[in-house]
Amino acid sequence: MSDSLTRNVARSRFGAALAFVLVSTAAWAERVYEPQDPPRELTPEQAARAAENYRQYCVLCHGENREGYANDHAPSLRSASLFESGVPHAILRPLSYGREGTAMGGYLDEIGGPMTLDEVWDLTYWLFWESGAERVRLSEAPVSGDIERGRQVYLDNCAACHGEQGEGVNAPALANPSALAHNKDEFIRYAIEKGRQGTPMAPFSGTLSEADIDNVTAYIRSLAGEEVIGKVELRSLPEPEDYVINPGAPDPEFALKDDRYVLAADLNEAMVSGKRLVLLDTRVVSVWQRAHLAGSVPFPYYSDLEEKVGHLPKDVQIVAYCSCPRAASDYVIDRLGELGFHRTAVLYEGIFGWMNQGFPVVRADVAETRGSE
Repeated sequence: MSDSLTRNVARSRFGAALAFVLVSTAAWAERVYEPQDPPRELTPEQAARAAENYRQYCVLCHGENREGYANDHAPSLRSASLFESGVPHAILRPLSYGREGTAMGGYLDEIGGPMTLDEVWDLTYWLFWESGAERVRLSEAPVSGDIERGRQVYLDNCAACHGEQGEGVNAPALANPSALAHNKDEFIRYAIEKGRQGTPMAPFSGTLSEADIDNVTAYIRSLAGEEVIGKVELRSLPEPEDYVINPGAPDPEFALKDDRYVLAADLNEAMVSGKRLVLLDTRVVSVWQRAHLAGSVPFPYYSDLEEKVGHLPKDVQIVAYCSCPRAASDYVIDRLGELGFHRTAVLYEGIFGWMNQGFPVVRADVAETRGSE
């Protein structure tokens, strides 16, 4: 081979190698996100009230220090990547309206929750400032990708925690309709790329290519159907004289699991046979408005129990339930025990387990419209 030809071959090989490196580097490089101005700061009074609202309404599931996973796989509320990309709406909307089909109820007063719109906004911003995050600007554009490739990457890397169908196992459900309606593609993508600090959700930047992060995002987005939005017609809450179901009948005699828990089948049998009961729905009232066991009394875990117990009889079987499936109801029954109520039980499966076994609930009157954001 001539010297000239040798040099040309060498140059060609070097050029190919350089092109490969450049393409590979581009495929694995992280996106650059522009900073975004921080949201408004809170006054000392607003911050104090927001901190108190967090303590009253959120600690049970999200933890004293916002670390998450205290109950029902409730996510961390201090991960920087969440607040970098998610303030305000990715935080405000679930806090206001809940996550349909999960234990996260809505806390906005217009749907039956305990907080005003101003209080929900202040809690959203309080969580942001507590996180120490700096906001980034995300695109409103959809993320394009190969959905079938994304499904395979998802099954290989995400399904163990989030479920094969995005239903959630020990991490949030990614196929939740309200979450997919409220969260833009770039928010989902940012979580995959950056992870969630302080949780088992590791960043996939450097593990997955940029293209595969897009592919997984596109696959998760594909799990969304046409969202059904229901406006609940709020019903009147039961009066104290209505708290006891079948007041003239005998109490049930439950065989309690671990001296506390009644199984759904046994509770259903007691209700069908007309036994005397008090049923306490310990969830946020907005979800009682959507669906509840017939005759149940809204008795949310964050209530001033000392004030409410004056309406409860101590000689009637009380059964509490929630959707965690037991965290809120366990908490309420423990508190009732301290106040001298001992004829008590907790629905073991919670209301979701109750419904999954085919037992009936009273559902709200809902005006349904279809739409998406």
